[in-house]
Amino acid sequence: MSAELPAERLAQLKSTFAEIDTDGDGFISEAELKRHFPGLPAEALGALSQEADSDQDGRYSLEEFIRVVS
Repeated sequence: MSAELPAERLAQLKSTFAEIDTDGDGFISEAELKRHFPGLPAEALGALSQEADSDQDGRYSLEEFIRVVS
């Protein structure tokens, strides 16, 4: 993961992830996504879940987040 991205971009993504991960547990939940992106339609959350949540645990790890947004 990190070897594929320039250090500056990786740092930016980690910072964005930390902003969304408001409870600091190392994962982004759907509730955190809804708080950070209040206008995000339910359909978008469903699509994101299918696309990004590779282990289908209902939350997004840093690795899953980076894979989707980079």
